[in-house]
Amino acid sequence: MSPIRVRSKEPDQVCAEAVDLARAAVQDVVGAEKVGEHLGVEAGGDRLVTHLFDCLDPAYPGWHWVVTVTRAARAKTVTVDDSALLPGPDAMLAPAWVPWRDRLQPGDVGVGDLLPAHDDDERLVPMVLLAGDDAVVDWYADGPPEVPDPPGSREAPEPAFPGRPRVLSPAGRDETAERWYDSEHGPRTPLARAAPAMCASCGFFVPLSGVLGQMFGGCANAYAPDDGRIVSADHGCGAHSESAFDDAPARIASPVIDEFGYDLVDLLPGVSLDETVFESFSGEA
Repeated sequence: MSPIRVRSKEPDQVCAEAVDLARAAVQDVVGAEKVGEHLGVEAGGDRLVTHLFDCLDPAYPGWHWVVTVTRAARAKTVTVDDSALLPGPDAMLAPAWVPWRDRLQPGDVGVGDLLPAHDDDERLVPMVLLAGDDAVVDWYADGPPEVPDPPGSREAPEPAFPGRPRVLSPAGRDETAERWYDSEHGPRTPLARAAPAMCASCGFFVPLSGVLGQMFGGCANAYAPDDGRIVSADHGCGAHSESAFDDAPARIASPVIDEFGYDLVDLLPGVSLDETVFESFSGEA
């Protein structure tokens, strides 16, 4: 059996010569001033040819007008099949589309926004899968605490921490630790480098529970720049609980007295300095 030979398709000659027909078709839609020179033809099938024209619209540099024409078998009349504006090899294009869940950045969620976690979120795992250091099922051995009824409410109270079907996975925990450690609340900031000591030795440092508590905690100092935020144990600031003031007494400079000069002032009423006669001071008693 001889091998199959594939030959490049040549454009239909009659359709390829219908340049004026293709140009008129696109000019009727966008106007003659936006259609440039004829750039060539492309074969799309039997008796199916696409004509390309340069786009002169300043909003679409590098784009091409394309007009597809065709004719019936053994017919000499060419008709327009379709027209469109398509980008050329040098066209200015928008960036590749990125799904919304991948475009979202930390801090983008605002008041009233909802950001549900997907079922395949690698940062979360079902609680029943956790074991060892990651186990959290014994957090509330006697049941979760309850919050009191709000004033005027008739509804039954709900647990302050209702049961959760998913918890932080080891991958999610590691990602969180890296993000926190590399943030402005980690050890590599100018604030931390200038601190007198690390947060781990500060009385206002409240360690987290679980594995993350080995490295992170919350700041409870109302005067600290990180108050209410998660900081690394080796972070620090000038509001450390054990910061000490310099108790050394301040040195008071001795006053400088000019013993050689003098100032002229009016000492007695009615006596003018202009009428006073001064004698030279010889230094003798």
